[in-house]
Amino acid sequence: MKTKILLLGFIVFMGLVSTTKAQGLTGIAHYKSSSSIKFSMDSSKMAPEAMADIQRQLKKQLEKEYLLTFNQGESNWKQAESLGAGPVTASSGGATIVINTGGSDLVLYKNLAEQKYLEEKDLMGKEFLVKDDLKVFDWELTGETKTIGNYTCQKATYTKIVDSKRFSTGMEEMEEFKDTVQVVAWYTDQIPVSHGPSEYWGLPGLILELQNNGTTLICEKIVLNPEEKFELIVPKKGKEMTADEYRTLSDEKMQDMMKKYQGKPGGEHQMTIKIGN
Repeated sequence: MKTKILLLGFIVFMGLVSTTKAQGLTGIAHYKSSSSIKFSMDSSKMAPEAMADIQRQLKKQLEKEYLLTFNQGESNWKQAESLGAGPVTASSGGATIVINTGGSDLVLYKNLAEQKYLEEKDLMGKEFLVKDDLKVFDWELTGETKTIGNYTCQKATYTKIVDSKRFSTGMEEMEEFKDTVQVVAWYTDQIPVSHGPSEYWGLPGLILELQNNGTTLICEKIVLNPEEKFELIVPKKGKEMTADEYRTLSDEKMQDMMKKYQGKPGGEHQMTIKIGN
């Protein structure tokens, strides 16, 4: 039987937690991502071997490592530093398409007590700082359990409607549509903090695995109350704006890029698509 968890009630609960186990709890959780996202192009304009190579490169690019650093009420989420491969490049319909899977130095800061977050964004080489209220997730607890590492985890789900974009063959046009996505989280109340990967949070325990729209994030290692102290980063750089303002600006930039792409005469030209933060 599914049970809905009311986030505001849980926040009150978290504020009243006074057990020795929860007081002053800090940690560093290491996550790894994998993805089933597929990138398809016109098979009449690209050899099957080339398409398979692009899929392989893209899959490798989306296999990243992340760090979630937290105390009881605050957290940082960022990509771990690595020497990963460069952007994925493909050619189709006389165009060279560069797929950039995002930078590794961008930080997301969440403050549960203030119900606020700050997130660094890079949009076409310009820095922005998104500042807004934390999103309230209407989690449903399913009662299912499984073990991740040394922890017993419980399953929670959240259904959301997202704005999606689909490119036509040759990238001449972009179609926008609504899509329904079910987010699946596995959390453990053995680590009594309300944090989780990316923007997700609000469960009565740390989220150790998250499945979201073809991407899975799973915790492979966690160090609780590490001996080496750390300070959480509160981002400050970039032009400040709300989440809605940034989303509008991002859509406008994408539309401008599509118009420039369509307006160019025949011959080779380049278009860059960014995936991730």
